[in-house]
Amino acid sequence: MKRRVVVTGMGGVTALGSDWPRIRAELHAGNTAIRRMDWDRYTGINSKLAAPIIDFTVEQRYSRKQLRTMGRVSRLAVSATEQALDQAGLLGEAVLKGGRCGIAYGSSFGSIAPILSFAELMRDGVSRTLNATSYVQVMSHTAAVNIALFFGLTGRIIPTSTACTSGSMAIGYACETIQSGKADVMVAGGADELDISDVAVFDTLFATSTNNGNPELTPRPYDVARDGLVIGEGAATLILEDRDHALARGAPIHSEIVGFGTNCDGHHATHPQAATMEIALRLALEDAGLPASEIGFVSGHGTATEAGDIAESQATHAVFGDGMPIHSLKSYFGHTLGACGALEAWLGIEMMRERSFVPTANLTSVDPRCSPLDYIMTEGRSLETNYLMSNNFAFGGINTSLIFRLA
Repeated sequence: MKRRVVVTGMGGVTALGSDWPRIRAELHAGNTAIRRMDWDRYTGINSKLAAPIIDFTVEQRYSRKQLRTMGRVSRLAVSATEQALDQAGLLGEAVLKGGRCGIAYGSSFGSIAPILSFAELMRDGVSRTLNATSYVQVMSHTAAVNIALFFGLTGRIIPTSTACTSGSMAIGYACETIQSGKADVMVAGGADELDISDVAVFDTLFATSTNNGNPELTPRPYDVARDGLVIGEGAATLILEDRDHALARGAPIHSEIVGFGTNCDGHHATHPQAATMEIALRLALEDAGLPASEIGFVSGHGTATEAGDIAESQATHAVFGDGMPIHSLKSYFGHTLGACGALEAWLGIEMMRERSFVPTANLTSVDPRCSPLDYIMTEGRSLETNYLMSNNFAFGGINTSLIFRLA
């Protein structure tokens, strides 16, 4: 029999704040984090928009020794994890170092800056900045490793580097690890830092918003007038725990993870497929042992790209029909890549607990090519539900779906 898995701690660092009360206030005020960036020196990049985290620093709290292996992505991840562990009442507790606490954490890749040191070596034959920690900062599993080092975790480590599904996949794999009895506690989440190279990736695909003069009006997920995504940055961490273990120590329980589904399209690196997306959603429902009618809200991936929005809406409609309420939080935070799955899970749980869901920002007229769903737009929605589904999809045709139950 599978063990039940609950969420006992949540924390994050976002462009709209690093705690739920502040983020909630910004969301309910309709404020987004999108701004025009000073990127004019980058010729050939059409989008000048992003959602940066302003004034983030941990230098005053973490020692130089602790920081030397951390690029920005790891610092974001460690800070989010510190908050989550504190909320769970696990900071400094023996369970972290006892071998029964592991980590599943993802990012698209590591920090970008150290790559320049390797590039200099390859191009010029010399490197003036390459050092002993350069690779640790740039490696794709840097966030997971630095969290383990910082908190002394000694259980299994599962790095997920699957672009936009990195965070959600980490949560799903962490849940399965506890369900199978391989751990009692798992740190799970995702992070990514903002860099011009992230924007360039999507800009070359003509997938970025170029509404550079009106940052407050973009991105526009599911909207007929959308013109592409906006890149953001951030980190979010959930502390997952065996339910009996959590109850025994009197831990707070915010939610229960009851379903996880994941698969891949096996078709094209950048063209999403509605049919396999639909299967991922149905796999999550099957894992949860729930009919589709039990789900009361869907936190959509909603990147504000044409192919992505349409395919996602078709998959969601195939499973739930016309009446499913749905929104996209990327309209507020931009696309935080490896962080988005964890970030949207965290905020989705908070909204489910408060029975209040914000609308998709900037969504005023749904693209008629998107399937008919109950798109939350213009105003928030008071909604009572015991089950929330959070979906994410990534380059490579990677699909994930998580289902959370109200505790």
